[in-house]
Amino acid sequence: MSRPARDLFPSIASFAALRAAALKAARGKRHTPGAAAFMANLETHVLRIERALLEGRWQSGGYTEIELTEPKRRIVSAAPFRDRVVHHALCAVAGPIFERGFIDDSFANRKGKGTHRAVARFEHYRNRHRHVLRADIYRYFPAIDHAILKADLRRRIACRQTLWLLDTIIDGSNPQEPVNLYFAGDDLLTPLERRRGLPIGNLTSQLFGNVYLDALDHFAKEVLRAPYVRYVDDFALFHDDPAVLAEWRQRIDAFLARRRLRLHPVKTFVAPTSEAAEFLGYVLLPGDQRRLPEANVRRFRNRLRGLRDRWRAGTVAADAVQQHIQAWIAHAENADTWRLRHTLFRGGWFDPDISAPWEPDGPPDGRGLRGGSWNNNARNLRAANRNNNSPGNRNNNNGFRLASTPSRAGAAFSTGKAGVPEGVHGPS
Repeated sequence: MSRPARDLFPSIASFAALRAAALKAARGKRHTPGAAAFMANLETHVLRIERALLEGRWQSGGYTEIELTEPKRRIVSAAPFRDRVVHHALCAVAGPIFERGFIDDSFANRKGKGTHRAVARFEHYRNRHRHVLRADIYRYFPAIDHAILKADLRRRIACRQTLWLLDTIIDGSNPQEPVNLYFAGDDLLTPLERRRGLPIGNLTSQLFGNVYLDALDHFAKEVLRAPYVRYVDDFALFHDDPAVLAEWRQRIDAFLARRRLRLHPVKTFVAPTSEAAEFLGYVLLPGDQRRLPEANVRRFRNRLRGLRDRWRAGTVAADAVQQHIQAWIAHAENADTWRLRHTLFRGGWFDPDISAPWEPDGPPDGRGLRGGSWNNNARNLRAANRNNNSPGNRNNNNGFRLASTPSRAGAAFSTGKAGVPEGVHGPS
Protein backbone atom coordinates (compact mmCIF):
# COMPACT_ATOMS: atom_id res chain seq x y z
CA MET A 1 0.00 0.00 0.00
CA SER A 2 1.25 3.51 -0.86
CA ARG A 3 2.01 6.03 1.86
CA PRO A 4 -0.92 8.10 3.16
CA ALA A 5 -1.45 11.36 1.30
CA ARG A 6 -0.52 14.66 2.96
CA ASP A 7 -1.01 18.39 2.29
CA LEU A 8 -4.40 17.97 0.62
CA PHE A 9 -6.34 20.72 2.36
CA PRO A 10 -5.14 23.71 0.28
CA SER A 11 -6.48 21.94 -2.83
CA ILE A 12 -9.87 21.53 -1.13
CA ALA A 13 -10.34 24.87 0.65
CA SER A 14 -9.04 27.28 -2.00
CA PHE A 15 -11.40 29.78 -3.62
CA ALA A 16 -10.81 28.28 -7.08
CA ALA A 17 -11.56 24.73 -5.91
CA LEU A 18 -14.71 25.76 -4.04
CA ARG A 19 -16.00 27.84 -6.96
CA ALA A 20 -15.49 24.91 -9.34
CA ALA A 21 -17.26 22.66 -6.82
CA ALA A 22 -20.21 25.07 -6.64
CA LEU A 23 -20.61 25.08 -10.42
CA LYS A 24 -20.51 21.28 -10.43
CA ALA A 25 -23.00 20.97 -7.57
CA ALA A 26 -25.40 23.32 -9.38
CA ARG A 27 -25.54 21.30 -12.61
CA GLY A 28 -29.15 20.45 -13.32
CA LYS A 29 -30.26 22.07 -10.03
CA ARG A 30 -30.01 25.82 -10.69
CA HIS A 31 -33.81 26.11 -10.52
CA THR A 32 -33.95 24.84 -6.92
CA PRO A 33 -34.23 27.55 -4.24
CA GLY A 34 -30.99 26.68 -2.43
CA ALA A 35 -28.86 26.54 -5.56
CA ALA A 36 -30.47 29.63 -7.08
CA ALA A 37 -29.83 31.72 -3.95
CA PHE A 38 -26.22 30.53 -3.72
CA MET A 39 -25.44 31.09 -7.41
CA ALA A 40 -27.02 34.56 -7.36
CA ASN A 41 -24.16 35.73 -5.11
CA LEU A 42 -21.61 33.04 -5.92
CA GLU A 43 -18.33 34.79 -5.03
CA THR A 44 -19.54 36.04 -1.65
CA HIS A 45 -20.81 32.60 -0.60
CA VAL A 46 -17.63 30.87 -1.76
CA LEU A 47 -15.46 33.36 0.16
CA ARG A 48 -17.48 32.68 3.34
CA ILE A 49 -17.02 28.92 2.98
CA GLU A 50 -13.31 29.34 2.28
CA ARG A 51 -12.85 31.47 5.38
CA ALA A 52 -14.81 29.04 7.58
CA LEU A 53 -12.74 26.09 6.35
CA LEU A 54 -9.37 27.82 6.78
CA GLU A 55 -10.31 28.99 10.28
CA GLY A 56 -11.49 25.48 11.26
CA ARG A 57 -15.05 26.52 12.15
CA TRP A 58 -17.02 25.01 9.28
CA GLN A 59 -19.85 22.73 10.39
CA SER A 60 -22.43 20.65 8.55
CA GLY A 61 -25.87 22.25 8.29
CA GLY A 62 -29.18 20.56 9.01
CA TYR A 63 -30.55 17.90 6.67
CA THR A 64 -33.94 17.85 5.01
CA GLU A 65 -35.31 14.32 5.29
CA ILE A 66 -37.48 12.81 2.56
CA GLU A 67 -39.21 9.48 3.11
CA LEU A 68 -39.42 7.25 0.03
CA THR A 69 -41.60 4.17 -0.11
CA GLU A 70 -40.69 2.83 -3.61
CA PRO A 71 -39.08 0.45 -4.30
CA LYS A 72 -38.65 0.12 -0.53
CA ARG A 73 -39.02 2.38 2.48
CA ARG A 74 -35.96 4.52 3.13
CA ILE A 75 -35.02 8.00 4.31
CA VAL A 76 -33.11 10.21 1.85
CA SER A 77 -31.30 13.18 3.42
CA ALA A 78 -30.72 16.39 1.46
CA ALA A 79 -27.86 18.56 2.72
CA PRO A 80 -27.93 22.37 2.34
CA PHE A 81 -26.41 23.57 -0.93
CA ARG A 82 -23.45 25.18 0.86
CA ASP A 83 -22.61 21.78 2.35
CA ARG A 84 -22.85 20.11 -1.05
CA VAL A 85 -20.26 22.57 -2.37
CA VAL A 86 -17.81 21.39 0.31
CA HIS A 87 -18.67 17.74 -0.40
CA HIS A 88 -17.84 18.19 -4.10
CA ALA A 89 -14.57 19.97 -3.32
CA LEU A 90 -13.56 17.24 -0.85
CA CYS A 91 -14.44 14.32 -3.14
CA ALA A 92 -12.63 15.92 -6.09
CA VAL A 93 -9.38 15.68 -4.11
CA ALA A 94 -9.89 12.66 -1.82
CA GLY A 95 -11.81 10.50 -4.29
CA PRO A 96 -8.89 9.76 -6.66
CA ILE A 97 -6.70 8.77 -3.70
CA PHE A 98 -9.09 5.98 -2.72
CA GLU A 99 -9.95 5.16 -6.34
CA ARG A 100 -6.40 3.91 -6.93
CA GLY A 101 -6.92 1.16 -4.35
CA PHE A 102 -10.38 -0.02 -5.43
CA ILE A 103 -10.74 -3.30 -7.30
CA ASP A 104 -11.94 -3.32 -10.90
CA ASP A 105 -15.12 -5.30 -10.10
CA SER A 106 -16.63 -2.66 -7.81
CA PHE A 107 -19.02 -0.62 -9.96
CA ALA A 108 -21.00 1.85 -7.83
CA ASN A 109 -20.42 5.62 -7.89
CA ARG A 110 -17.22 5.43 -9.90
CA LYS A 111 -16.32 7.15 -13.15
CA GLY A 112 -16.43 4.73 -16.09
CA LYS A 113 -18.37 2.10 -14.11
CA GLY A 114 -22.11 2.08 -13.30
CA THR A 115 -25.02 -0.34 -13.37
CA HIS A 116 -24.78 -1.36 -17.03
CA ARG A 117 -21.14 -2.43 -16.73
CA ALA A 118 -21.95 -4.23 -13.47
CA VAL A 119 -24.75 -6.18 -15.16
CA ALA A 120 -22.46 -7.10 -18.06
CA ARG A 121 -19.83 -8.33 -15.60
CA PHE A 122 -22.47 -10.37 -13.73
CA GLU A 123 -23.46 -12.03 -17.03
CA HIS A 124 -19.81 -12.66 -17.89
CA TYR A 125 -19.27 -14.66 -14.69
CA ARG A 126 -22.71 -16.28 -14.81
CA ASN A 127 -22.04 -17.73 -18.26
CA ARG A 128 -18.89 -19.42 -16.95
CA HIS A 129 -20.13 -20.91 -13.68
CA ARG A 130 -23.02 -23.10 -12.57
CA HIS A 131 -23.96 -21.44 -9.28
CA VAL A 132 -24.00 -17.97 -7.79
CA LEU A 133 -24.00 -16.64 -4.22
CA ARG A 134 -26.22 -13.55 -4.23
CA ALA A 135 -25.63 -11.39 -1.17
CA ASP A 136 -26.91 -8.16 0.30
CA ILE A 137 -25.89 -6.35 3.48
CA TYR A 138 -28.59 -5.74 6.06
CA ARG A 139 -29.41 -2.00 6.26
CA TYR A 140 -26.00 -1.04 4.97
CA PHE A 141 -25.85 2.77 5.22
CA PRO A 142 -27.63 2.98 8.61
CA ALA A 143 -25.24 0.31 9.97
CA ILE A 144 -21.90 1.89 8.91
CA ASP A 145 -19.84 2.32 12.08
CA HIS A 146 -18.22 5.77 12.38
CA ALA A 147 -15.14 4.65 14.31
CA ILE A 148 -14.31 1.92 11.79
CA LEU A 149 -14.89 4.29 8.86
CA LYS A 150 -12.60 6.93 10.34
CA ALA A 151 -9.87 4.31 10.81
CA ASP A 152 -10.25 3.28 7.15
CA LEU A 153 -9.89 6.89 6.01
CA ARG A 154 -6.69 7.31 8.03
CA ARG A 155 -5.03 4.43 6.19
CA ARG A 156 -4.94 6.51 3.01
CA ILE A 157 -4.97 10.12 4.25
CA ALA A 158 -2.55 11.74 6.73
CA CYS A 159 -3.43 15.41 6.17
CA ARG A 160 -4.58 16.70 9.57
CA GLN A 161 -6.97 19.38 8.26
CA THR A 162 -8.51 17.03 5.67
CA LEU A 163 -9.11 14.42 8.36
CA TRP A 164 -10.76 17.12 10.49
CA LEU A 165 -13.10 17.92 7.58
CA LEU A 166 -13.86 14.22 6.98
CA ASP A 167 -14.59 13.69 10.67
CA THR A 168 -16.81 16.81 10.77
CA ILE A 169 -18.93 15.54 7.88
CA ILE A 170 -19.24 12.07 9.45
CA ASP A 171 -20.06 13.45 12.91
CA GLY A 172 -22.64 15.80 11.33
CA SER A 173 -24.66 12.88 9.95
CA ASN A 174 -28.31 13.01 10.92
CA PRO A 175 -29.75 10.04 12.86
CA GLN A 176 -30.65 7.09 10.65
CA GLU A 177 -33.09 4.27 11.29
CA PRO A 178 -31.90 2.18 14.25
CA VAL A 179 -29.94 -1.01 13.52
CA ASN A 180 -29.51 -2.79 16.84
CA LEU A 181 -27.11 -5.60 15.96
CA TYR A 182 -24.91 -7.33 18.52
CA PHE A 183 -21.49 -8.82 17.87
CA ALA A 184 -18.90 -10.78 19.83
CA GLY A 185 -17.76 -8.84 22.90
CA ASP A 186 -20.75 -6.47 22.97
CA ASP A 187 -22.69 -5.75 26.10
CA LEU A 188 -26.30 -4.60 26.28
CA LEU A 189 -25.46 -0.91 25.71
CA THR A 190 -22.82 -1.24 22.98
CA PRO A 191 -25.18 -0.52 20.03
CA LEU A 192 -26.26 2.69 21.78
CA GLU A 193 -22.71 3.83 22.52
CA ARG A 194 -21.32 3.52 18.97
CA ARG A 195 -22.20 6.21 16.39
CA ARG A 196 -23.55 4.64 13.19
CA GLY A 197 -25.19 5.59 9.94
CA LEU A 198 -24.53 7.85 6.97
CA PRO A 199 -27.15 9.99 5.21
CA ILE A 200 -28.33 8.46 1.94
CA GLY A 201 -28.09 11.23 -0.66
CA ASN A 202 -24.72 12.76 0.25
CA LEU A 203 -21.95 12.64 -2.35
CA THR A 204 -19.56 11.91 0.52
CA SER A 205 -21.71 8.95 1.61
CA GLN A 206 -21.21 7.38 -1.81
CA LEU A 207 -17.42 7.64 -1.41
CA PHE A 208 -17.52 6.47 2.22
CA GLY A 209 -19.72 3.50 1.24
CA ASN A 210 -17.08 2.29 -1.22
CA VAL A 211 -14.25 2.88 1.26
CA TYR A 212 -16.06 0.90 3.97
CA LEU A 213 -16.51 -2.18 1.75
CA ASP A 214 -13.12 -1.96 0.05
CA ALA A 215 -11.75 -4.43 2.60
CA LEU A 216 -14.50 -6.92 1.66
CA ASP A 217 -13.66 -6.46 -2.04
CA HIS A 218 -10.02 -7.37 -1.47
CA PHE A 219 -10.97 -10.26 0.81
CA ALA A 220 -13.23 -11.75 -1.87
CA LYS A 221 -10.77 -11.27 -4.73
CA GLU A 222 -7.43 -11.95 -3.00
CA VAL A 223 -8.23 -14.35 -0.14
CA LEU A 224 -11.23 -16.28 -1.48
CA ARG A 225 -10.02 -15.71 -5.07
CA ALA A 226 -13.63 -15.63 -6.18
CA PRO A 227 -15.26 -14.29 -9.34
CA TYR A 228 -16.93 -11.34 -7.66
CA VAL A 229 -19.10 -8.33 -8.57
CA ARG A 230 -20.28 -5.58 -6.22
CA TYR A 231 -22.58 -2.59 -6.64
CA VAL A 232 -22.97 -0.66 -3.35
CA ASP A 233 -24.05 -3.40 -0.88
CA ASP A 234 -25.39 -5.84 -3.50
CA PHE A 235 -22.74 -8.37 -4.54
CA ALA A 236 -22.35 -11.80 -6.09
CA LEU A 237 -19.76 -14.61 -6.10
CA PHE A 238 -19.67 -17.47 -8.62
CA HIS A 239 -18.51 -21.09 -8.54
CA ASP A 240 -19.46 -24.45 -10.03
CA ASP A 241 -19.82 -26.10 -6.59
CA PRO A 242 -22.62 -24.80 -4.32
CA ALA A 243 -20.79 -26.24 -1.28
CA VAL A 244 -17.89 -23.87 -1.95
CA LEU A 245 -20.28 -20.94 -2.13
CA ALA A 246 -21.88 -22.02 1.17
CA GLU A 247 -18.41 -22.00 2.77
CA TRP A 248 -17.66 -18.58 1.28
CA ARG A 249 -20.89 -17.27 2.74
CA GLN A 250 -19.82 -18.32 6.23
CA ARG A 251 -16.38 -16.76 5.83
CA ILE A 252 -17.84 -13.51 4.46
CA ASP A 253 -20.34 -13.38 7.33
CA ALA A 254 -17.47 -13.71 9.82
CA PHE A 255 -15.44 -11.07 7.97
CA LEU A 256 -18.32 -8.59 7.92
CA ALA A 257 -18.98 -9.14 11.63
CA ARG A 258 -15.54 -7.65 12.34
CA ARG A 259 -16.81 -4.52 10.57
CA ARG A 260 -20.11 -4.66 12.47
CA LEU A 261 -22.18 -5.63 9.44
CA ARG A 262 -24.47 -8.58 8.74
CA LEU A 263 -25.59 -10.31 5.58
CA HIS A 264 -29.28 -9.91 4.84
CA PRO A 265 -30.95 -13.20 5.93
CA VAL A 266 -33.48 -13.21 3.06
CA LYS A 267 -31.57 -11.62 0.20
CA THR A 268 -28.48 -13.81 0.64
CA PHE A 269 -28.74 -17.22 -1.03
CA VAL A 270 -27.11 -19.70 -3.42
CA ALA A 271 -28.86 -20.38 -6.73
CA PRO A 272 -28.12 -22.06 -10.08
CA THR A 273 -26.99 -19.60 -12.73
CA SER A 274 -29.42 -21.26 -15.16
CA GLU A 275 -32.31 -19.57 -13.32
CA ALA A 276 -33.51 -16.04 -14.04
CA ALA A 277 -31.87 -13.52 -11.70
CA GLU A 278 -32.94 -9.98 -10.84
CA PHE A 279 -29.90 -7.72 -10.57
CA LEU A 280 -29.71 -3.91 -10.55
CA GLY A 281 -33.09 -3.34 -12.13
CA TYR A 282 -32.98 -6.09 -14.77
CA VAL A 283 -34.24 -9.66 -14.95
CA LEU A 284 -31.29 -11.57 -16.43
CA LEU A 285 -32.19 -14.69 -18.41
CA PRO A 286 -30.08 -17.42 -20.02
CA GLY A 287 -28.88 -16.59 -23.49
CA ASP A 288 -27.95 -13.02 -22.43
CA GLN A 289 -31.58 -11.91 -22.55
CA ARG A 290 -32.73 -9.10 -20.27
CA ARG A 291 -36.15 -7.95 -19.16
CA LEU A 292 -37.37 -5.16 -16.93
CA PRO A 293 -39.18 -6.28 -13.76
CA GLU A 294 -42.90 -5.60 -13.95
CA ALA A 295 -42.74 -3.63 -10.68
CA ASN A 296 -40.12 -1.27 -12.16
CA VAL A 297 -42.23 -0.65 -15.26
CA ARG A 298 -45.30 -0.04 -13.11
CA ARG A 299 -43.42 2.51 -10.96
CA PHE A 300 -42.19 4.34 -14.03
CA ARG A 301 -45.68 4.49 -15.53
CA ASN A 302 -46.95 5.98 -12.25
CA ARG A 303 -44.20 8.61 -12.31
CA LEU A 304 -44.97 9.34 -15.93
CA ARG A 305 -48.64 9.92 -15.16
CA GLY A 306 -47.66 12.30 -12.36
CA LEU A 307 -45.29 14.19 -14.66
CA ARG A 308 -47.99 14.32 -17.33
CA ASP A 309 -50.44 15.88 -14.87
CA ARG A 310 -47.87 18.41 -13.63
CA TRP A 311 -46.97 19.31 -17.21
CA ARG A 312 -50.60 19.86 -18.11
CA ALA A 313 -50.98 22.04 -15.00
CA GLY A 314 -47.91 24.06 -16.02
CA THR A 315 -45.86 23.25 -12.90
CA VAL A 316 -43.07 21.44 -14.75
CA ALA A 317 -41.36 22.29 -18.03
CA ALA A 318 -41.43 19.93 -20.99
CA ASP A 319 -37.60 19.76 -21.17
CA ALA A 320 -37.42 18.56 -17.55
CA VAL A 321 -39.92 15.81 -18.35
CA GLN A 322 -37.99 14.86 -21.47
CA GLN A 323 -34.81 14.48 -19.37
CA HIS A 324 -36.65 12.10 -17.05
CA ILE A 325 -37.97 10.10 -20.00
CA GLN A 326 -34.56 9.93 -21.69
CA ALA A 327 -32.94 8.68 -18.48
CA TRP A 328 -35.48 5.86 -18.27
CA ILE A 329 -35.06 5.04 -21.97
CA ALA A 330 -31.28 4.82 -21.48
CA HIS A 331 -31.92 2.24 -18.75
CA ALA A 332 -34.57 0.35 -20.74
CA GLU A 333 -32.44 0.23 -23.90
CA ASN A 334 -30.09 -2.17 -22.13
CA ALA A 335 -32.89 -4.77 -21.97
CA ASP A 336 -35.15 -6.43 -24.54
CA THR A 337 -37.76 -3.68 -24.36
CA TRP A 338 -38.27 -2.44 -27.90
CA ARG A 339 -42.01 -3.08 -27.85
CA LEU A 340 -42.42 -1.46 -24.45
CA ARG A 341 -40.49 1.67 -25.43
CA HIS A 342 -42.30 1.89 -28.76
CA THR A 343 -45.67 1.59 -27.01
CA LEU A 344 -44.87 4.23 -24.38
CA PHE A 345 -43.10 6.81 -26.51
CA ARG A 346 -44.23 6.51 -30.11
CA GLY A 347 -44.79 9.89 -31.72
CA GLY A 348 -43.02 11.94 -29.03
CA TRP A 349 -45.21 11.59 -25.94
CA PHE A 350 -44.18 14.88 -24.38
CA ASP A 351 -43.87 17.00 -27.53
CA PRO A 352 -45.07 20.48 -26.40
CA ASP A 353 -46.85 20.87 -29.74
CA ILE A 354 -49.13 17.92 -28.97
CA SER A 355 -52.25 19.22 -27.26
CA ALA A 356 -53.44 15.84 -25.95
CA PRO A 357 -50.45 13.55 -25.29
CA TRP A 358 -51.09 9.85 -25.29
CA GLU A 359 -51.57 8.29 -21.84
CA PRO A 360 -48.79 5.91 -20.69
CA ASP A 361 -51.16 3.24 -19.44
CA GLY A 362 -49.69 0.46 -21.56
CA PRO A 363 -51.04 -3.06 -21.55
CA PRO A 364 -52.26 -4.64 -18.28
CA ASP A 365 -50.38 -7.18 -16.18
CA GLY A 366 -50.14 -10.28 -18.18
CA ARG A 367 -48.99 -8.25 -20.83
CA GLY A 368 -50.50 -7.43 -24.19
CA LEU A 369 -47.76 -6.73 -26.68
CA ARG A 370 -49.57 -6.14 -29.97
CA GLY A 371 -53.09 -6.33 -31.32
CA GLY A 372 -55.91 -4.74 -33.26
CA SER A 373 -57.85 -5.12 -36.48
CA TRP A 374 -58.30 -3.37 -39.80
CA ASN A 375 -60.61 -0.74 -38.33
CA ASN A 376 -59.55 -0.69 -34.68
CA ASN A 377 -56.11 0.32 -33.42
CA ALA A 378 -53.83 -1.54 -30.99
CA ARG A 379 -54.94 0.53 -27.98
CA ASN A 380 -58.28 -1.28 -28.03
CA LEU A 381 -56.41 -4.44 -27.03
CA ARG A 382 -56.27 -3.22 -23.45
CA ALA A 383 -59.94 -3.54 -22.52
CA ALA A 384 -63.14 -4.87 -24.05
CA ASN A 385 -64.99 -1.69 -23.09
CA ARG A 386 -62.28 0.76 -24.17
CA ASN A 387 -64.73 2.33 -26.66
CA ASN A 388 -67.71 2.04 -24.26
CA ASN A 389 -68.50 -1.42 -25.59
CA SER A 390 -69.64 -3.98 -23.06
CA PRO A 391 -67.43 -7.08 -22.57
CA GLY A 392 -70.11 -9.20 -24.27
CA ASN A 393 -70.09 -7.14 -27.46
CA ARG A 394 -69.00 -9.15 -30.55
CA ASN A 395 -68.50 -8.28 -34.22
CA ASN A 396 -66.92 -9.79 -37.30
CA ASN A 397 -63.70 -7.73 -37.49
CA ASN A 398 -60.65 -9.83 -38.29
CA GLY A 399 -57.70 -9.15 -36.04
CA PHE A 400 -55.30 -10.57 -33.50
CA ARG A 401 -53.95 -10.26 -30.01
CA LEU A 402 -50.44 -11.20 -28.95
CA ALA A 403 -49.75 -11.39 -25.20
CA SER A 404 -46.92 -12.54 -23.02
CA THR A 405 -47.51 -15.27 -20.43
CA PRO A 406 -46.45 -14.37 -16.84
CA SER A 407 -45.66 -18.03 -16.02
CA ARG A 408 -42.82 -18.13 -18.54
CA ALA A 409 -40.33 -15.32 -17.96
CA GLY A 410 -38.81 -14.01 -21.11
CA ALA A 411 -41.22 -15.71 -23.53
CA ALA A 412 -43.03 -13.44 -25.98
CA PHE A 413 -45.95 -15.89 -26.05
CA SER A 414 -46.64 -19.49 -25.17
CA THR A 415 -47.96 -22.23 -27.41
CA GLY A 416 -51.54 -23.45 -27.01
CA LYS A 417 -53.41 -26.30 -28.65
CA ALA A 418 -52.30 -27.47 -32.07
CA GLY A 419 -49.25 -25.22 -31.93
CA VAL A 420 -51.30 -22.02 -31.99
CA PRO A 421 -49.81 -19.30 -29.75
CA GLU A 422 -52.03 -18.41 -26.81
CA GLY A 423 -53.31 -14.88 -27.05
CA VAL A 424 -53.46 -14.93 -30.87
CA HIS A 425 -57.08 -14.84 -31.97
CA GLY A 426 -59.01 -14.69 -35.23
CA PRO A 427 -62.35 -12.95 -35.72
CA SER A 428 -63.47 -10.96 -32.69
